[in-house]
Amino acid sequence: METLKEHKPVKVSIEENADFEVRSLDSMCINLDNRQHPRWHLLKYLLFGAAFGILLVKAEVLSWFRIQEMFRLQSFHMYGVIGSAVVTGALGVWLLRKFGVKTMYGEEILINPRAFNKGQVIGGLLFGLGWAMTGACPGPIYALIGSGSTAFIIVLLSAVFGTWVYGNLREKLPH
Repeated sequence: METLKEHKPVKVSIEENADFEVRSLDSMCINLDNRQHPRWHLLKYLLFGAAFGILLVKAEVLSWFRIQEMFRLQSFHMYGVIGSAVVTGALGVWLLRKFGVKTMYGEEILINPRAFNKGQVIGGLLFGLGWAMTGACPGPIYALIGSGSTAFIIVLLSAVFGTWVYGNLREKLPH
């Protein structure tokens, strides 16, 4: 059995893989790798997700009341959290690009440029509408369920259903 150190990152040119352009439409960052990790390797994601969920609960960003305050323009709390996340993310991407940081496995991090389209505005409006109606955006749904708000199971199932519908209608939608 080969160890992780024996694998090299796969570099694929557009000519070698016609699927590259299609995949670049689906994601912001594409790293191709043929490494097979053991199942226990996924525990890091579970641990990070649990820690992130605890952080969301402690910061009160899961609170339906905080979310309603934000949409009614009655409180700065959520805007401060979201603004901090945007600034931190922008700084992180700038640092990744400036210093050519690689993944922990030595892969180059590629962030493809994205063109603006009207679908992003429509999607953002639908996302905001769903967030305002349910009091939850997709990430915190799991933390809400984990904290005992079992009614959010319906929100999770609705989000999964909406994703399924989009996947089936994607080819017919204007992008």
